[in-house]
Amino acid sequence: MNWIKIQWIVFRCATDRTGYLPLTPTRGHRAVIGVLCLVLGGFSPQQARSLNVGDSVQVHGFLTQGYFFTSDNRLFGTSDTGGSFDYTEAGLTGSWTPASDIRLASQVLFRRAGLGHENDVELDFGLLDYTVLSTPDYRLGLRLGRVKIPFGLYNDTRDVLFTRPTILLPQSIYADAQRDLSLSADGGLLYGDYRNDWGNLSFEWGMGIPRSTSVDTELGILGFDFPGSTDSKRSYVGRLSYDMQGGKYRLSVSSAWVDTRYESTFEPGDLLAGKDLFSPVIFSAQYNLEKLSLTAEYAIRPVKDKGFGEEFDREIVGESYYLQGEYRFDEKWQATLRYDVFYNDRKDRHGKKFAAKGLYPAHTQFAEDWTFGIRYHVNPSFLIATEYHYIDGTAWIVPLQDNSDRQDLERRWHLFAVVAGFRF
Repeated sequence: MNWIKIQWIVFRCATDRTGYLPLTPTRGHRAVIGVLCLVLGGFSPQQARSLNVGDSVQVHGFLTQGYFFTSDNRLFGTSDTGGSFDYTEAGLTGSWTPASDIRLASQVLFRRAGLGHENDVELDFGLLDYTVLSTPDYRLGLRLGRVKIPFGLYNDTRDVLFTRPTILLPQSIYADAQRDLSLSADGGLLYGDYRNDWGNLSFEWGMGIPRSTSVDTELGILGFDFPGSTDSKRSYVGRLSYDMQGGKYRLSVSSAWVDTRYESTFEPGDLLAGKDLFSPVIFSAQYNLEKLSLTAEYAIRPVKDKGFGEEFDREIVGESYYLQGEYRFDEKWQATLRYDVFYNDRKDRHGKKFAAKGLYPAHTQFAEDWTFGIRYHVNPSFLIATEYHYIDGTAWIVPLQDNSDRQDLERRWHLFAVVAGFRF
């Protein structure tokens, strides 16, 4: 399979006949078929995880299919009525290194995840990576284009099942409700690292326009799909990380300032034009041994909404954290236990003041999630994972997407998921 043929497959999977990225549902299914043909037609599970086309070109891919069942409340489709298979993720990544200090890379994603993500095809990232300086002790570089947003321990690689500890990442930090807004941005990212006997110190600082035009962004910020639309303005993100002893100890602090605007249509029932300012700070720590990993992340999440009208304007500070343990029995089996907490307002953690206003139940303002997961690596390319959640609260459920109204949500509910993932 030569590089020209691969480029043609990527193009046909990602675009319609006119070359535009958005697809109708019928064309969206073609993206999955294209990735499957590429993966299954050219590779076996025992082969390497990447395809090297010459010395300077690499192609990677992945495919994930999941089943979700909930006792109450819906997630990724009609999960509360016999379960839902409406969860599919597929990606194709290519990179070209024409010179030692220059790399071009891009990734096209297909995602089906219930209402709001029905056969989406998107350019996850597409960038030019230029290494400005490089020595055995330090490196300085610049990425330009559509770049991944660096925050926390997992956001950079959250789309690939193999690179996250559980099927669902801890929603207190990596909420799917704001997934589109937090994945990537159009702009630039300056990065660097310094290596010494005492460890490695690295930083990333970026500026750009996050992706914010989806309905999910509006639902996640405002709670409703109003007639108008959301759009991001210039925003900023930064992360400072330190690790030592080959990654045995990892520490990082991440911060962002995200400016999202709402453009009103001025129709009856529409909101006034306003803006949402989100400025989280995330502290991350991880301890790794041969068989055991312990992880904790804590976030302070100031939110300021203004201009929307009295009912929707607010200025609150949210609080989130999780504690997680992973145990690797051997190279194939792994178990994960996690306690995950999300408070929409740290001054009203269990939503009693909010509920007194008579809008929605108190449990829409918090979520406490116990998670237990098992995963089995059939081989380096094929993974099966399953997990169970017991959840008290509904704060991270996207309203009006898979669920008709916040009033109908049940406070205590159970979630079971099983997925299969393949990569090359």
